Amino acid sequence: MATTNKTFTMIKPDAVGNGHTGAILNDIIAGGFKIVAMKYIHLSKETAGAFYAVHKERPFYGELVGFMTSGPIVAAILEKNNAVEDFRKLIGATDPAKAEAGTIRNKYAKSIEANAIHGSDSDENAEIEGNFFFSQFERF
Repeated sequence: MATTNKTFTMIKPDAVGNGHTGAILNDIIAGGFKIVAMKYIHLSKETAGAFYAVHKERPFYGELVGFMTSGPIVAAILEKNNAVEDFRKLIGATDPAKAEAGTIRNKYAKSIEANAIHGSDSDENAEIEGNFFFSQFERF
């Protein structure tokens, strides 16, 4: 499949709670991304559970759902050429200790679990995840 120009992201409860939302959004915009949809919400256990259903059988599923419902998140659809790959570079490795200097996780994440931000890992997942949070009528 050809690469698309959209990806999905969530600024996670740790980064929102630590006051990093504005700085992270600035980094995203400075990285050349256009925000085409965005919402600030507090996920219910049902919503977080449904979003992470792919991990339901994994041992960390309950902790993940608990973490993602611990405070508000900012969900967004971003647009840029080569969006998924470029955004994965911008956010850095899942483990902030291994994330390159200047990446979002290097600057704002505290741990592998509290890693500040989610970024879709494929064009297919970007579409699925974006559609989970946004209808076509909520996008610019």
